Amino acid sequence: MIYHDFQGLQLSALGFGTMRLPLNPDKSIDEAQVFEMTDYALAHGVNYFDTAYPYHASKSEIVIGKALARHPRESFYLADKYPGHQLAETYDPAEIFTDQLHKCKVDYFDFYLLHNVCEISIPAYEDPRWGIIDYFLEQKAQGKIRHFGMSSHALPENLEKFLDRWGQHIEFCQIQLNYLDWTLQNAKRKYEILTERGIPVWVMEPLHGGRLCSLTEKDQDRLTDLRPFESIPAWAFRFLQGLPNVAMVLSGMSSMQQMKENIATFETSKPLNREEIETLMEIADGMKNALPCTSCRYCCDGCPMGLNIPQLINAFNDARLHPTSFTVPMMLDSLPEDKRPSACIGCGQCAQICPQKIDIPKAMAEFTELMPKLPNWTKLCEERAAAAKAAKG
Repeated sequence: MIYHDFQGLQLSALGFGTMRLPLNPDKSIDEAQVFEMTDYALAHGVNYFDTAYPYHASKSEIVIGKALARHPRESFYLADKYPGHQLAETYDPAEIFTDQLHKCKVDYFDFYLLHNVCEISIPAYEDPRWGIIDYFLEQKAQGKIRHFGMSSHALPENLEKFLDRWGQHIEFCQIQLNYLDWTLQNAKRKYEILTERGIPVWVMEPLHGGRLCSLTEKDQDRLTDLRPFESIPAWAFRFLQGLPNVAMVLSGMSSMQQMKENIATFETSKPLNREEIETLMEIADGMKNALPCTSCRYCCDGCPMGLNIPQLINAFNDARLHPTSFTVPMMLDSLPEDKRPSACIGCGQCAQICPQKIDIPKAMAEFTELMPKLPNWTKLCEERAAAAKAAKG
């Protein structure tokens, strides 16, 4: 197992993410298999485990807590997150944090994160009524949190603004990073922002929700010709191994087979060379089927509605590629009604000036039609809150 130094700790380069644990036929978590996977992970050098309040309807914390409780506390590092990204009328960080410690059967968390600092959650995290950040900084001072960080799906400019205000307290930041989202979600810029500030990067969705495990036969052949003995999923991990500021790669493994394959990949570091990276990026470009917006912003100057057209086109590309993801719905929920794609009046001024010849009004109309088919973030928050209440009761 590869290890990375983090403030004197030796963290396994691969972490066990518990958002996609194995399930029984009735959709409950297969605890026996989780126990087996946890034992295997620890035996083969994985020492970082990541959970969160909403995962598996608030059951992930309970199950991984049971699994880890069978091992010495000093043999693993446990990370959990505060669900400030879930829309609610009120927030009580003390109640949630106390409950999390109890469910995970620990007295402290090695790593604790503000969950998904983004456009819709930043107001809650910064609201003095709730005192969320101050509360967790106090828990750190008391030793109940050893290292404090955040995860984020925010746009790069909003990530920067949040770090301008709170970056002195953020020891690490977890972002969605893979060779597809390197350009699709501008993960490259997010990586650069964190690197410039000296904040180590934790990676989530290294396989883009499993999308990067299965490529077209043509694309698989291209990669196999370059590395005959490398698996297709391993290419995504090797891409990350070439980024010096990536300190942790989390994988939501849902079977023992996945865990064995991922651990085997992380036995060695084999970063990609220039030719291999170029090939991978060509494959990523072919997967997008995206509108070729370059964010020149010529379209924005004359828009009578003041729409952030490059932002909306990027979100449209993302939604078409990954329609079950909540990233786009969360971003759209943060926008006022008059800044969403439905606000486009179809005047066509943007299309006339677009260097890429994109039919922007058509794209906004198609995006508007697609929006009701995307996951409903508000409804999910309500369902998760109800499930958490039921689990607690």
